[in-house]
Amino acid sequence: MFLSTFENKLDKKGRVSVPASFRTYLSNLGYNGIICYPSFNNNCIEAWPQDRIEKISQAIDSLNPFEEKKDYFATSILSESINLQFDGEGRILITNKLLKHAKIKSSMLFVGQGKTFQIWEPASYEKFKVTAKRKSNIHRASLKWEQKFNK
Repeated sequence: MFLSTFENKLDKKGRVSVPASFRTYLSNLGYNGIICYPSFNNNCIEAWPQDRIEKISQAIDSLNPFEEKKDYFATSILSESINLQFDGEGRILITNKLLKHAKIKSSMLFVGQGKTFQIWEPASYEKFKVTAKRKSNIHRASLKWEQKFNK
């Protein structure tokens, strides 16, 4: 899983090192890169393994081909997605379009989200985190997990 938060900086060529634990997780899944697209929920970059983007693509494909929602999701996610491969040192080259969307200048946070991760401008993330913690506290009763008992 993608867990924790890591800060890294762009190098002079515009590359950034993806945290080693994130790369290891992706490597264990058989991937040497990540799919990124501009989040439409927040001013950040969504980063998903290939299998997760395939799941969202299947969900979009399951919609009626003549519904506007299908075009909206495909345009917002799939057409904006880019496959970023790791170089020999575990770095990716994030496009200017993605950096601009997230308002990232040089430093960024890699924020674990379980099966995916996000890339944030640090100050923007800190503001979001305050709101997220407050709302998580308000909605904590809605987070349930299935209990399985072995007999």
